[in-house]
Amino acid sequence: MFDGKFRRPVDRAVQPVGKALRRTGLTPDHLTVAGLVVGVAAAVAIGTGRLFLGLVLVILAALPDLLDGALAKASGAASERGAFFDSTVDRITDAVLMGGIAWHFAATESQFLVLLPFAVSSVAQIISYQRAKAESLGLDAKGGLMERAERIVLICLGLAFPVLLIPVLWVLLVLSSVTAVQRFARVWRQAEVAPITQ
Repeated sequence: MFDGKFRRPVDRAVQPVGKALRRTGLTPDHLTVAGLVVGVAAAVAIGTGRLFLGLVLVILAALPDLLDGALAKASGAASERGAFFDSTVDRITDAVLMGGIAWHFAATESQFLVLLPFAVSSVAQIISYQRAKAESLGLDAKGGLMERAERIVLICLGLAFPVLLIPVLWVLLVLSSVTAVQRFARVWRQAEVAPITQ
């Protein structure tokens, strides 16, 4: 949802930053790796109960992810390999963050509640897979209520106000499930029915 409505304005806003970063000698891959490292640090902070620090680190981890594309365009380094690397690292970072929350719940909540962040992570991976598979078939699976940007925003809300963290995860699980259904229906409508061969 955010991706569809705000991607172009955000890209225009960070374009000058991308040009400035080009002069530093950094590459988009450097920013991608930096985001992963900070994301892992965020997961460790959350897992050890330092939720505010985790919040700060999640926000900092999102910045390189925001800027690596701008740097790639400014430096003429945009490539399929870079896009693949960035997407893979995003999935790893998302899973690690959910693992950090599960770690936190293991120490502070019911043992059964540990399953909640893993359920959110599983549905999020399905959403990502649907888009990747659809695009490999020449179809479009973008959109839905709960894409990555929305998930990060809600996680930040839960970390900022810990009393909301569990309700936020339930909302994430429900809306992510709805998004998975939306994407399935979108691709199903686009896909041609293969003829039966005898």
